Amino acid sequence: QLQAFGGGSVQPGGSLRLSCAASGIIFKISHSGWYRQAPGKQREWVAAITIGTNTRYAESVKGRFTISRDNAKNTVYLQMNRLKSEDTAVYYCNVDRSWAKVLSGDFGSWGQGTLVTVSS
Repeated sequence: QLQAFGGGSVQPGGSLRLSCAASGIIFKISHSGWYRQAPGKQREWVAAITIGTNTRYAESVKGRFTISRDNAKNTVYLQMNRLKSEDTAVYYCNVDRSWAKVLSGDFGSWGQGTLVTVSS
């Protein structure tokens, strides 16, 4: 089971740090990813981190967002800086042993997301 935390309302240029706690999942041997779904749009992949902590980012967030993980806490984080209005969305995380699946976001089930609103 996955649950994302840390969303909220922030002004453009601000920062937020999202957390996603994994329970009942073998987190340590799974790659992790963050995804988001803006109102009226399909869910999209945002960032991913391998078991070995290699990272990859969508072009729209590269240089502004940082994904990290703490295996001891079964948690993956998303530090979001220089937020823009177009970052407004519900953010989700997911994990899988397949790196391709994490990058594609093609999951059959999702946990609870957290809403991020960027507005002046």
